[in-house]
Amino acid sequence: MSDLALKGPYWVAVRQHRRALWTVPAVVAAALAGVVALRAWAGSVDPGEFGVAWPNDGYSLLRLCMQYAGKGLLFLPLLVGAFVAGPMTARELESGTWRLALTQSTTPKAWLGSKVAVAATVSLLGAVALTGVYRLGWARVTGTYRFHWADRGTYETSGPVLVAYCLLGVALGVLVGQLVRRTLAAMALTGALTGLVMLGLGALRWSILPVQTGTVPFPGQASQVIPSSALMMDTGLLTSTGERLPEYACFERTHDMGVCPADMDVTGWYAEFHPVSHYWPTQLIESSLILVLAGVALFAAFRLVGARRA
Repeated sequence: MSDLALKGPYWVAVRQHRRALWTVPAVVAAALAGVVALRAWAGSVDPGEFGVAWPNDGYSLLRLCMQYAGKGLLFLPLLVGAFVAGPMTARELESGTWRLALTQSTTPKAWLGSKVAVAATVSLLGAVALTGVYRLGWARVTGTYRFHWADRGTYETSGPVLVAYCLLGVALGVLVGQLVRRTLAAMALTGALTGLVMLGLGALRWSILPVQTGTVPFPGQASQVIPSSALMMDTGLLTSTGERLPEYACFERTHDMGVCPADMDVTGWYAEFHPVSHYWPTQLIESSLILVLAGVALFAAFRLVGARRA
């Protein structure tokens, strides 16, 4: 994070926030060291009483740390947005110190551009590095309980979606910071907006690509046509006419999942699911949508700073 090669407002932006910016590589280094150590510990297993190998305490601790890391990294875009909105943007507008930059042959757009460039670069590199560290640990526990590729936390922090959300946090931060111009209020509002976008897109995520459907004759089980790695979306009963019934429709009358009354005309089961091959297309499409939102927010932020000077 050397600022020797930087000039003008970029040097000022890095100099002002150098302590916070240095926190990012420090966190990445600590996380990498922790994951490597836990993987090394979890790599050995202890033979049980009957000669069966059981995961050791290192594996259990790795799972616990990865579980908290996956959930914790969901807050990274919120923290990025709050920092950009508050200390980097709103605080200077609130105190009036941004006008000092304008006396140094710096335009308002150059002043704002320096904030965006520094914050976006650090956020991009930091998010990419943390995603890589997470995937390093996830590779040891992938596919197990709470570490399915589509689980909340695992999905976001194992691909480019986390990086895109961090860049969205930067864009919303510079926009909200200018609109609110109060440090704490801007931080709170940016964090809330970023979180709402994450929740909204998360709710729509599995509607981006069409599901695949598999069927099996009754009284088989729907699980027979679903790959073990797939994300189940819906399952139920099929009649001879193709009508779909709830999966417990027969059970409500017979109290036996394997027996259906003849008048219901049930002929099979159906299952809708997303295969693991949908992981990367969904990641890339969602990331693209996030970056479009970030671009809109940045466009509005630069128009606003130009209007403020006028």
